[in-house]
Amino acid sequence: MSERLRIISLGVDHLTFRNCLTKVMEWAADHRSSYVCFANVHMTIEAYKSPSFREQLNNASLVVTDGKPLAVACHALYRKKQERIAGMDFMPAILERANIEGSTIFLYGSKPDVLEALKKKISGQYPSITIGGAISPPFRPLQPEEEQEHIRQINESGAQLVFVSLGCPKQEKWMATHYKKINAVLLGVGGAFPVTAGLQRRSPKWMQNLGLEWLHRLMAEPRRMFRRYFETNFAFLYLMGVERIKQIVK
Repeated sequence: MSERLRIISLGVDHLTFRNCLTKVMEWAADHRSSYVCFANVHMTIEAYKSPSFREQLNNASLVVTDGKPLAVACHALYRKKQERIAGMDFMPAILERANIEGSTIFLYGSKPDVLEALKKKISGQYPSITIGGAISPPFRPLQPEEEQEHIRQINESGAQLVFVSLGCPKQEKWMATHYKKINAVLLGVGGAFPVTAGLQRRSPKWMQNLGLEWLHRLMAEPRRMFRRYFETNFAFLYLMGVERIKQIVK
């Protein structure tokens, strides 16, 4: 098992991008019931505010550093270099591995048009992958029988990897609640669906390297994202400052 580093109240796994790929593919080969969370600043603050959500994240099979600020925090607090393992990078990388292995995958979440575009892209670019199915659940809360039907479809598809795109914190809660009933690795990759499908453009590489992807998204959706980023970014900086002061005092 990898070492976990506590960032504010969230434990993140200290491992390389390559080791993460290897672990996930090993679990997929065994149909291991497991789930992987790709943590960013927003998720970290949500975990800090909600003990129940924090527990769901900390119980994950892996919690990796999706956001550049979390990777930087690992070094700032523990002097440990940590690669960024972003869902948008991880999805195409794991699809490459799955294509080599001839794996079966399942797509869960997002909108029907995004799923159709994503299925077409995967079938064209990764021909050895079997797409066992795709479900775009309604935005309303699901009834128990609907949840059971979705789980049945996933399991009967023979999927080894399930890509989940429901948005934070909904996708993490869904994975934590249902993973024991699903014979596959659940990957909460969120916004990677439309990007992988070629429907949305990602921020320029220089913005990714500087940890400014949030700014690119803010410029694209200012009304929807301003409050979220304003609150979570400042909360993260404040709480990181508190953690650093505690270290110095000790």
